Amino acid sequence: MAETSKMIPLGSLAPSFRLQDTVSGKQLSLSDLASGKATVVMFICNHCPYVKHIQTKLVEVAKKYQASGVSFIAISSNDPIGYPQDGPEAMKQEALQHGYTFPYLFDADQSVARAYQAVCTPEFYVFDKDLHCVYRGRFDDSSPKNGLAYTGKDLTQALDDLLVGKPVSGEQFAAIGCGIKWR
Repeated sequence: MAETSKMIPLGSLAPSFRLQDTVSGKQLSLSDLASGKATVVMFICNHCPYVKHIQTKLVEVAKKYQASGVSFIAISSNDPIGYPQDGPEAMKQEALQHGYTFPYLFDADQSVARAYQAVCTPEFYVFDKDLHCVYRGRFDDSSPKNGLAYTGKDLTQALDDLLVGKPVSGEQFAAIGCGIKWR
């Protein structure tokens, strides 16, 4: 069932975390991964058709902006008992298969999703150099069923504005996707 994000208040400080990177096996924290320019925290998972729909473009967007110093962090908070395809080993395989250039972290106790008020996948948060939220919501207006091309225009517009020192527009749209699979 599709869920819509809650849209935390702009200006919110990014909640800190320390999670296992499913590819390297290392415990990584927000402070380890944050950028002095911008940090994108995204809640995704392996099986969601909304994530699958944008996956190729998401990797392309991440590579482009990582070259400009933006940090990307993917987190999966789904219950791996009820959804084994979203467990850590499957996450590692997904990251390798699709060429993720960003860590893919496992939120085992779902506390990070709760701290970010994340409710669906994919859901995006952009934080400035001081880790204050300047964007939260969707990748773009495409979905698996609406026939619109996926471009990443909403996320990339926020990043472009932030990187040139322009205020990010307050007109932002909630993410729509698969509900996080809670325990």
